[in-house]
Parts: sequence; structure tokens; C-alpha cells
Amino acid sequence: MLVKDAMTPDPVTCSVDDTVSSIGGLMRKRHIGGVPVMNGNRLAGMVTETDLLKLLMTKGPSDDLWLPSPLEVIELPIREFINWERTKEALTDIGSKNVGSIMSSPVITITPEEDIEAAAALMLKKKIDRLAVVSGDRLKGIITREDIVWAISGGKGAESRE
Repeated sequence: MLVKDAMTPDPVTCSVDDTVSSIGGLMRKRHIGGVPVMNGNRLAGMVTETDLLKLLMTKGPSDDLWLPSPLEVIELPIREFINWERTKEALTDIGSKNVGSIMSSPVITITPEEDIEAAAALMLKKKIDRLAVVSGDRLKGIITREDIVWAISGGKGAESRE
């Protein structure tokens, strides 16, 4: 079976200028885990659930504060307070970030004429859940692990599940 037989044609896309908040809402509404990111007509990247989750990662205790030994008992709480203040500030700004600043790039792609076995192998090798399907420089679709599972289990592709 070929990628074009299992892929979702004409996938939902977003622009590099869209906000994280709007794309998070789109992904939730459409029940999708990733969206190709376009810069005009050019495929610029892929934004995924993982990219959004990475925004929530914070560092451990702050390393920029050191107090003398007798005060080490209070040093860790002070470091954590400073870290929490940074975290609150970062969370406030997350929704307004542009998708272009957090997307995965370069995009890992496959052509519609490849076998789904090649798509599966590429996903496993790169440890990703979806591939952009391109023909020349045009985005034709997206294929996910779920699409491949459906295809090998006798489904007709993504459109049969909608």
C-alpha cells in the first residue's frame, strides 16, 4: 500500500504567524496531534503536541543564587521561589508566542508514492508520529502512525474514519 492511500489529504495547516493559543485550540477542536506550518505556500515546519508541552518545561532550582553554608537550609526555597516567578512569567507569554518560534524544523517528509512500510520505518527511525506528505515543493497530505495502523488493518485511509 502506498502513502497516498493511507494519508489525510489536504490537512489542516497553520501559518508561522499564528499564535500558540490559536493552534492549541485548533488541535484540541480537531482532535489532532500535529499541524503542518506554512510560510506562504512553503512548508516551513510542523507543530506538535510535544512542541507545546516543551513550552511548559522549566529548569530545576535556579543556579544563579548561592548563599553561604549556614544559610543553605533556606537556599533551596529561595531558589524555588525565583524559579516559580520565572515559570509564571513564561506561562503568561506562552499563548501569544508565534508558532514559527516553537515549530519543529526542518520537516521530515515523504512522497505520496512511497510504500507505507517506508513511512513507518522513517517514523520509527526519527521517533516521530507523523510525516508531511509532499510532491515537489507542495504539501499534499499528512500521514500518522494511526493512519498506517488503520491502513494495515484493512481500513481505507484517514477519510474512512471521519
